[in-house]
Amino acid sequence: MQDAGTTITADGRTIGPVVMEMKNITLRFGGVVAIQDISFDIREGEIRAIIGPNGAGKSSMLNVISGFYVPQEGEVWFKGEKRPPMKPFEVARQGIARTFQNIALFEGMTVLDNIMTGRLTRMKAGLLAQMIWKGRAEEEEIENREAVEKIIDFLEIQHIRKTPVGRLPYGLKKRVELARALAAEPSILLLDEPMAGMNVEEKEDMSRFILDVNDEYGTTIALIEHDMGVVMDLSDRVVVMDYGKKIGDGTPDEVRNNQAVIDAYLGVAHD
Repeated sequence: MQDAGTTITADGRTIGPVVMEMKNITLRFGGVVAIQDISFDIREGEIRAIIGPNGAGKSSMLNVISGFYVPQEGEVWFKGEKRPPMKPFEVARQGIARTFQNIALFEGMTVLDNIMTGRLTRMKAGLLAQMIWKGRAEEEEIENREAVEKIIDFLEIQHIRKTPVGRLPYGLKKRVELARALAAEPSILLLDEPMAGMNVEEKEDMSRFILDVNDEYGTTIALIEHDMGVVMDLSDRVVVMDYGKKIGDGTPDEVRNNQAVIDAYLGVAHD
């Protein structure tokens, strides 16, 4: 039986009720308005795309969601409650993880150690216990290592687990960053241009992993992406921004046939 507020997609996935709402968000930097009175929601279990031309305010919106920016106006609601201004680490503890447009990894550390940093929000043992590495600290280390090894297997990067990240090609670095975000066991995963700079084969791999994360982990995903083929194939719903304003919101088919979106971004209708 289907619960109220849920939707079953054509491929059998369950989209749940609204888990996050952006209500009338306005963000300014001095006299520059990066986001102007934008509202949209994200539903549990969906893949929600945020698209638009360069400078539209997409990354700024992702930074509002993840706590890097605090909007001057509007409200962020999470799981039915208004969220107060939070630091990024506090947002991470709520179960929201992200990747970055510009890869943010520790180049001199191995793949394994980079992914382990994603477990920091899961560590409860105090500094002294970690220094002695006894009791709870030892148990946590074992638990965290097991969790990370599962992610390494899931993303098929076993062969590079001990390789310093600085030696990896760009596409694999992107996959390691995804792994680090998954290590936090997020309920919402924010992906900032996960396909940027990739070749066709790398995009296909990343698309498959994003779908697998959504399907097998049940993770809600919000992503920014410029590759319209990827957006239309992966997304359940799409919100379109232009010059800090929302000009479209709906299913991929609704968005691709929205005249305002065509004029501002897509250029032509896609049959």
